[in-house]
Amino acid sequence: MDLGIGIGWRPEIAAEVEALSGIDWVEAVAENLCADHLPDSLVRLRERGVTVVPHGVALGLGGADRPDPDRLAGLAARAELLGAPLVTEHIAFVRAGGPLTASPRLEAGHLLPVPRTWDALDVFCENVRIAQDSLPVPLALENIAALITWPDEELTEGQFLAELVERTGVRLLIDVANLHTNHVNLGQDPAKALDELPVEAIAYVHVAGGVEKNGVWHDTHAHPVSEPVLDVLAELRSRVDPPGVLLERDDAFPPGAELAGELDAIRATLRKAAPSAGPGPDRAAPRKAVPSTDPGPVPAGTRDRTAVAQTALLSALVAGTPAPEGFDHRRLRVQSRALAAKRADVVAKVAPELPEILGDGYRAAFLAYAGSRPMSGGYRRDALNFAEHMLIAGGPADPAARRRLTYWWQDRSGSRPPRRTTRLVRAARAVLVGK
Repeated sequence: MDLGIGIGWRPEIAAEVEALSGIDWVEAVAENLCADHLPDSLVRLRERGVTVVPHGVALGLGGADRPDPDRLAGLAARAELLGAPLVTEHIAFVRAGGPLTASPRLEAGHLLPVPRTWDALDVFCENVRIAQDSLPVPLALENIAALITWPDEELTEGQFLAELVERTGVRLLIDVANLHTNHVNLGQDPAKALDELPVEAIAYVHVAGGVEKNGVWHDTHAHPVSEPVLDVLAELRSRVDPPGVLLERDDAFPPGAELAGELDAIRATLRKAAPSAGPGPDRAAPRKAVPSTDPGPVPAGTRDRTAVAQTALLSALVAGTPAPEGFDHRRLRVQSRALAAKRADVVAKVAPELPEILGDGYRAAFLAYAGSRPMSGGYRRDALNFAEHMLIAGGPADPAARRRLTYWWQDRSGSRPPRRTTRLVRAARAVLVGK
């Protein structure tokens, strides 16, 4: 299916997206949509014939566990509600721990790289096949940006993707900004990756902005698309005519005119990089979503080894445990700070009352909390746990702010069992009300 030129739909720029000319399709974060009701903006876009593709971020198909059936059902429901031609997810793991390692469940709150080993590939391919069997439309998977790399990897990124496609028939969502990020951060050559991966399996392409700080490229999706990223897009276009190209923007949203300018730059890059006209179209035939082989279930030991490795890494990143052997400790610190900063940013979005109540002290207080308290139940639970932590510790110092935070926490905590911490918060409220 030819998608054309698209843009990531976000509620903050819904009006701007609707007003843009020449938009053939949009992509919406699946977890931000209700399974039975669409935002009015997406309803209007669909009525105009604009295709909407749900883009998942929470399945964690690269993790050691088999995919969660409820998450798969939710993604399938959103695909059906949107009438989407496909759904997309990431080549990443987002959680670790749990029964496979007899340890607490840990959430990364972000996309982390899958080790490019044969063990991890076996696990990932089985997870992909499970997902494909559960979804009503084809699945495409996106390469991610990374700040760290696993030691003793056995495959390059291109080889890993080629094996993945060969074994599962899955399609690819190639993010050229992520290829550039990995070039700056990890020294990986985008051209070599494009040479090795099966470009005929590409479903569509992401283009996004970022920023370099102290020699590290941060894939922020909050900055304009840079020339080096457009250069990688040109490299890709010289090899294949992608069915779709989409501009992503997730924060620091600019006016609609600036978004239109970035889309124009993408169109111009695609035109200039197109190979000279030859006999017939240059678009490669799309890869059929049919696996070449079905090797059967992955041995339990393979999943166990993957689980132990991923849990050790994630625990070092979010719980401060010792770094696993072979990792670059400086890069792990960069990744750890990035995960904590993202947690703070997302919690501020899902619970905007918290930065409002705490003011300029919100970020420092949250980062101090996150440094020793890994996320284990999603961002909304994280917000509640942070507020509870603040109250138990006697904060915030301002009595009015403490009163507001107490009411906020109790209003949202529901009928949780009265644990010791809950009783302390209730006692604190009683003291505050009596003042």
